[in-house]
Amino acid sequence: MDRDEKLAQILVEFADTLGAEFAIQPILDHLVEQIVDVLPITGAGVMLMTDDDLHFVAASNDVVRRIEGLQNELQEGPCLEAYRTGAPVGIEDLSIDTRFPRFSPRALAEGLAAVFTFPIRLDRHRLGALDLYRDSPGGLAAEDVKAAQVLANIAAAYLFNAQARSEAEVRVEQLTHRSLHDPLTGLPNRALLNELLQRAVARSRRSRRMLAVLFVDLDGFKLVNDQYGHHVGDQLLIAVANRLGEVLRSGDTLTRLAGDEFVILCEDLASSSGAELVAMRIAAAFETPFQLDSHTVVMTASVGLAFSGPGEDVPDTLLRDADLAMYQAKLSGGAHHEVIDQTARVAGDLRKHLERDLRGALTRGEFQLAYQPVIAAASGEMLGLEGLLRWEHPERGWVSPEAILPVAERTGMILPIGEWVLGQACRQLKGWQRMHGPAIGHVSVNVSGHQVVGPAFAETVAAVLADTGTDPGSVFLEVTEGAFFEDAARTVAVLREVKQLGVGLTMDDFGTGYSSLNYLRRFPFDIVKIDRSFIVDLTEDSATRSIVAAIIDLAHVLGLIVVAEGVETQTQLDRVIDLGIDRAQGYHISPPMLPDQLERQILAPAGGSAIHLPARNGSDANRI
Repeated sequence: MDRDEKLAQILVEFADTLGAEFAIQPILDHLVEQIVDVLPITGAGVMLMTDDDLHFVAASNDVVRRIEGLQNELQEGPCLEAYRTGAPVGIEDLSIDTRFPRFSPRALAEGLAAVFTFPIRLDRHRLGALDLYRDSPGGLAAEDVKAAQVLANIAAAYLFNAQARSEAEVRVEQLTHRSLHDPLTGLPNRALLNELLQRAVARSRRSRRMLAVLFVDLDGFKLVNDQYGHHVGDQLLIAVANRLGEVLRSGDTLTRLAGDEFVILCEDLASSSGAELVAMRIAAAFETPFQLDSHTVVMTASVGLAFSGPGEDVPDTLLRDADLAMYQAKLSGGAHHEVIDQTARVAGDLRKHLERDLRGALTRGEFQLAYQPVIAAASGEMLGLEGLLRWEHPERGWVSPEAILPVAERTGMILPIGEWVLGQACRQLKGWQRMHGPAIGHVSVNVSGHQVVGPAFAETVAAVLADTGTDPGSVFLEVTEGAFFEDAARTVAVLREVKQLGVGLTMDDFGTGYSSLNYLRRFPFDIVKIDRSFIVDLTEDSATRSIVAAIIDLAHVLGLIVVAEGVETQTQLDRVIDLGIDRAQGYHISPPMLPDQLERQILAPAGGSAIHLPARNGSDANRI
């Protein structure tokens, strides 16, 4: 195994611990031991420090341990210098060094001849230093210096994530509390609920566990305000918030939307019974009158419930549906709960109708591809497009892509649909390139694991490329980690065949699985896309920024292009650019567009020259 392969292995093993509750000591002990095998050095050490204190963390041997302790004793040495200045310190020959008159002679006496120190820091946070020692004079090659700094950056990400996670959460909470919490009850407000709901939906889709929203509205609250005044009404709202908080399960979230409207978010449900139990507890809680300062108030509540499906069928309308269910409870007299069951309403309907309709959708010409631009993050230049399947049902209108995939896989229609998607994207790319030249560099399409392990996938790809006359180098296939779950060995073998055709490969939704780093190491992907769930949390969560920075560093060491998907705001775009992202896509840059819309709004105005997309304020609200 050569130096680069060993370095990649270290980075993979080290990055695997990011975001997890692993002990620092054994991880760093392993790191310094591995560094000695990769770089031309005698020993390595990692030290953590503050402005007031220096303490040993890890060393590859006893000599290094003594030298690291010596710097603490003398309060002098390259480790402290790198920490204080934030710049690397290199001493190629300790025998002629004059910067550290007390440290250098002692290090020489221990048999060391050269030392190279790299600061461990993340943004403005100074954490410590990585020290590399040699027993003979001489410098480090440029590639060894670069590798050492990458290792220091990875260590910084891990340490910051492990040590400062709780501090970061406290800081974020302090900064955002006023804007994201109701001043009367202290509960999360509507703005925070929207964020929490988006994250909960993403987690539910990944975990395939159910999600529920309970919409609680007090019955006759206006009468309390009219009879006793708003001061008593506010006391009642605080008392209601406290009582609702007592009926929650561990992990549930209570929020106040406005007035007398409260919303409870229930995650990680095995079935609907967990949330319905919460609804029954709410009814029981309101059986006891509320004792306020000067009044006793009898109050009831109407509750609406909406459930998601088993993960892949999570709708974006849960809050609206729970509100509708609450209104239905009001119309039927109040003081009870009503349920809109998304699983029964959506999944059941799809089972009866979509399977039948999907079989004829191809021949009826109901499928279309929408295209979302991918840009160079720093310059804004459009580099290519991702083709996204859209189905315009003659009766239902646009059908959610999340509803199409499971039905297509279950019926076997995923194979002809996938072949159509690839062929349509290639034909469209060829047409645009004839009209606009090289402004569109490539097109990418998503590939299901069922396609990859299906019959003759590589031959199908080759046939499509030949039939459309498309340059294989301008086509990328996007594969999620789920494609490897059922038959990883066959998946890797088939993708290697596809790779030999000259087609590019992208690891999509990186970071959502347990073995993504393994697959990056085992298989030569060209591009890695960081999952949108990381981008959503990027501006608020320092730990997430640490993880994303480490992923970018790791991918770059492996020679991969890194794409941030789901960029929704200018702040997110600025942040990923600061972290070194290569490319970006998302609604802030451009929504997916049907071909004629893309032609009118982006391609034709550019007139065949390089296309630079202006930033825009967008959201997922208007998906097609």
